[in-house]
Amino acid sequence: MFPVVDIAVSVRTLCHFTARSGDLDLRFTPSPTGVEGIAGHQTVTARRGAGYQRELALSARFGPLVVQGRADGFDPVARRVEEIKTRRGDAGRVPANHQALHWAQARVYGWMLCEQLSLAQIEVALVYFDIDSGQETVLTETCTADALRDFFEDLCERYFAWAWADQLHRHARDEALTALAFPFPSFRTGQRELAADVYRANTRARHLLAQAPTGIGKTMATVFASLRAMPDQGTDRLLFLTARTTGRQLALDALERLGAPTRLPLRVLERLARDKACEHPDKACHGESCPLARGFYDRLPAAREAAAQAAWLDRDRLRALALAHGVCPYYLGQEMQRWCDVLVGDYNHWFDVGAHWFALAEDQGWRTALLVDEAHNLIDRARSMYSATLNAHEFLRQRHEATPDIRKAMDALHRRWSAFARELPPAEGTQALADGLPDDWATTLQNTCNTLLDLLAPQPGPAPDPALQNWVFETLHFVRIAEGFGEHSLCEAGPWVAPPGGRGRRLPTLRIRNVVPAPWLEARWAGAHSATLFSATLAPVEHVEEMLGLPADAAHVDLPSPFAAEQLRVRIAPWISTRYADRLRSLDALVDVIGAQFHERPGNYLAFFSSFEYLDLARQRLAQRHPDLPHWAQTRGMEEPERDAFVARFVERGQGVGFAVLGGAFGEGIDLPGERLVGAFIATLGLPQVNAENERMRERLQQRTGHGYDHTYLFPGLMRVVQAAGRVIRSEQDRGCVWLLDDRFARAEVRRLLPSWWRIEVAPRP
Repeated sequence: MFPVVDIAVSVRTLCHFTARSGDLDLRFTPSPTGVEGIAGHQTVTARRGAGYQRELALSARFGPLVVQGRADGFDPVARRVEEIKTRRGDAGRVPANHQALHWAQARVYGWMLCEQLSLAQIEVALVYFDIDSGQETVLTETCTADALRDFFEDLCERYFAWAWADQLHRHARDEALTALAFPFPSFRTGQRELAADVYRANTRARHLLAQAPTGIGKTMATVFASLRAMPDQGTDRLLFLTARTTGRQLALDALERLGAPTRLPLRVLERLARDKACEHPDKACHGESCPLARGFYDRLPAAREAAAQAAWLDRDRLRALALAHGVCPYYLGQEMQRWCDVLVGDYNHWFDVGAHWFALAEDQGWRTALLVDEAHNLIDRARSMYSATLNAHEFLRQRHEATPDIRKAMDALHRRWSAFARELPPAEGTQALADGLPDDWATTLQNTCNTLLDLLAPQPGPAPDPALQNWVFETLHFVRIAEGFGEHSLCEAGPWVAPPGGRGRRLPTLRIRNVVPAPWLEARWAGAHSATLFSATLAPVEHVEEMLGLPADAAHVDLPSPFAAEQLRVRIAPWISTRYADRLRSLDALVDVIGAQFHERPGNYLAFFSSFEYLDLARQRLAQRHPDLPHWAQTRGMEEPERDAFVARFVERGQGVGFAVLGGAFGEGIDLPGERLVGAFIATLGLPQVNAENERMRERLQQRTGHGYDHTYLFPGLMRVVQAAGRVIRSEQDRGCVWLLDDRFARAEVRRLLPSWWRIEVAPRP
């Protein structure tokens, strides 16, 4: 029998759950950053008189329910409690459902003070502070203690049944996880060791880098071990983070195999990007436009209850439930993030600048365990997250097409940009700005955005131009990245853009390009109880640790391959050079290796190239010299059905060569066991292109690490090579071959980065 225990809940969570009603309304509304919000609170409370109490800790009880929070401010002389909300622009534009939530929080604090101080009545104030003008809009009501108590108890009654059921669920979940058994009769070679390492990392609250070869069942091992550790550690949420759709599906498959949600009482949520989950992409997210936003909060309680009962919320199940209750699938998923045990989604949910899962974990005080799938991808993804571009072409176009009031709001930025352009040395391409942008740039950008935000805020008339909205959002992101600029990033100006019609000064596009994401990511690692980063390619580990900024005490393991060297024949073709200058001369030799291998062992092969241009040249030459050899090719911009069709060609005992770009959709994350794939040809070292942009990155990394070439070119390139080669051997029964078609693979500095279990031959020239 589950014992009766106190259930703690924050004022914010209680009101968030019970006090919202009406439409979902996500129209373009001004909002300050977290730092600006804190500063705004401090400004308001500093204006109050002596004796004013700030951040007052309060609590109240309703049976086993203990409600806790901090009131923004209390004036004991006036007997007034204040709930302070910072914003931008006219407080009259606060949506009704937001204001109802704010009033609920203020009234709960009012009751807590009445109970604590034995007050018969109190003044409750809602203070909206405009951080741009410094003006306060104060809404007040005088409430009796009896009325506030009734209001508080009504909220608690509506929340208590849910909270009690959630506690019962947590108890059942932890009991089941304590007894969780591995879902197969035995572990694969290396799989038990990986699971043990992950379990130890969780129980010791450490982060772990785990390099484990393809084919040992990394996803199952890491998910199983993390779940087993949750009851002992009091872990609230397990987050499975991945870069690809295939990674999400592997995680869901593992959870389903472990018994979720039938035998294992586990609530699982798959999270999609908003644009992929939206049912009405042609409509705005508010009740006047979208039927799924109209009355959203009125229908949410029933939808939430149904989702909690369903427990298994992959994309299809969540969508079906949402539509059955007439609510938006994406925002039902956003609500259920608070109530699910395992969240499966993209890296950006935790690591991005405005990552919602990270913010939610911080706000709710969750103890969170992370599983970071195919973690070698996180370096480039994080660099992208912490980079930003101020697009001169889009700015000039928007200003040219704008209404007079919008154009006027953009004029100050146009003048500053033009003055900056005059100060730069003449250049046609892109140039580095060693010291970043002048200090006043961020202020000018922020002021421009503030004015535009106010102009674009909800008001009668047609909806704002989505392209202009996007430009403002991108500019605000640029401001945030610029504020964190340091030697971990590069600042660049160019290319230069002429105004529409060609009249006026050309302006350079401005870009802040992150090189080392470590300084940005340190807070993300600190916010997790434990994080396991796993991949088949995390060598050299020093490169990964330095780029990602993992804690100094992070553990790392390198598990041996379960495969025998005899399973994979790896051969280097030293007579072939795939350097750009040599490609045309070596095409005949390259496709002849493909043809000879195919005739030696007919079957399905993958051939990887550095670019679509090179791929097309090789494919055409193969068709000329070996017209009997079936082949198919990856194309630019493939949609998901086309990618599925490409993979579907690899049937058991089929024959042909699939041409693909290294580092693309088919270089990792696809599973072609047995005779579906018998070999791979890798006609590139995977090195990023040598150009001015990458050379600036190399120089910056050379200054920071002393190994600029390796970090910029060699390490990322060889990671892609090993990932692509890993498509061939997927089980202990597979047999296959890999051809490394470039003489540089024979170099010692390259071979040391290839898997140690490979027995590499340098093939004789035919």
